[in-house]
Amino acid sequence: MLQNLTRTLFVSLMLCTSPALLAETESTEDTAAREAALPIQALRNFADVFNQIRHSYVEEVDDEELLKSAIRGMLSGLDPHSDYLDADSFDNLQSHTTGEFGGLGIEVGMENGFVKVVAPIDDTPAQRAGIQPGDLIIQIDNQPVKGMSLQEAVALMRGPKGSKITLNILREGVNAPIEVELRRDTITVASVRGEMLQPGYGYLRISQFQSRTGQDLRKELEKLKATRGGLRGLVLDLRNNPGGLLQASVQVADTFLSDGLIVYTEGRLPNAYSRYMANSDTPGDSTPLVVLINGGSASASEIVAGALQDHRRAIILGTQSFGKGSVQTVLPLSEDSAIKLTTARYYTPSGRSIQAQGIIPDIFVDRAKFESLAGNKLVTEADLAGHLGRDDGNESNSTSRSVLDSESAELAANDNQLYEALNLLKGLNIMSEANRASAQKALSRLDNKE
Repeated sequence: MLQNLTRTLFVSLMLCTSPALLAETESTEDTAAREAALPIQALRNFADVFNQIRHSYVEEVDDEELLKSAIRGMLSGLDPHSDYLDADSFDNLQSHTTGEFGGLGIEVGMENGFVKVVAPIDDTPAQRAGIQPGDLIIQIDNQPVKGMSLQEAVALMRGPKGSKITLNILREGVNAPIEVELRRDTITVASVRGEMLQPGYGYLRISQFQSRTGQDLRKELEKLKATRGGLRGLVLDLRNNPGGLLQASVQVADTFLSDGLIVYTEGRLPNAYSRYMANSDTPGDSTPLVVLINGGSASASEIVAGALQDHRRAIILGTQSFGKGSVQTVLPLSEDSAIKLTTARYYTPSGRSIQAQGIIPDIFVDRAKFESLAGNKLVTEADLAGHLGRDDGNESNSTSRSVLDSESAELAANDNQLYEALNLLKGLNIMSEANRASAQKALSRLDNKE
């Protein structure tokens, strides 16, 4: 029995290797040598363990489920992103790319046997409950996560809209576990949203890279540019964006680049090498740009930030990104199952690997609480009785200035990183205007000489 099972498993493993794939990577002699070098004793051990479980485990186990568990174990031992996909898992993967799915609104991975939060999605139960990037989920409804696969943990977190769930999490800097109760909801992700921060300065937020993200970004950008006074600077917010579709990230980067390489991939197989270029037929938008990133910015977010940084098209501000620089390919096994396998790594245009390194911002600004030390309003010349008036014919703009100051103070208190990005854009515009004025004076002097 054991010998037959070993032979069956050996033949199955050989059939899983595509002859066409072997033809691309190895000669006939290399293939024969590789077959001869297969770890036969290890395969025998596997078959022996399989047989022992079938006959000796305390409960009867279905052979098909046992083999599925073995596949999951092989894949989970490779890296946190390779996984076995049954029919439900494959449906869930597709729903993430279209922007609507059920659950808590949280992007997760595995770390040391626990579920690690990559990023909560905007305006979801997880985000509203204060879940943060880097949190480790150790219990789900009092069930320990240790020992679960990522797929099992995700299945526990899903459920009907309106149903309650309790998560116990560990957070860096907090001594005791935190218990959080959430209510599940249907998660509909608006991939892109935009608004004007102040006259002339726009804000675009991408929460996740989906199939329509590139198109939606261009529409929102055109709306901002059509506002009164136009657009003098733009903040692109990729914080807590866990990634998504590669093609969507290429489209977003292409919006701001006129030509050149955006990202390339390399793997063991020849077809794992790909290069993605900006479309040189359409000029990229030239609005001064600051990109915000943090530890929750992963994958597609890092591709965009890395490309814009390497091309000196944007200033990257915030904290170091997550560092997920690997490519996953879905390989079908049957009509209702597949494996998600890491097949390549991402590289920025300058050749930097994103994997386990992430994007390091040009200007490091950690999230912090802002508190003004100015105190009460100071007395100025304009407050003194009998002060001289202005003689330049301009009316005082103190009212509009106080409104802007109030808006800036509120922004600084709520989001200091965005506040710093806005100030940086204003500084760039001041210097740009000064340079233009200097150039005009130089041209004027030349005209006068002529």
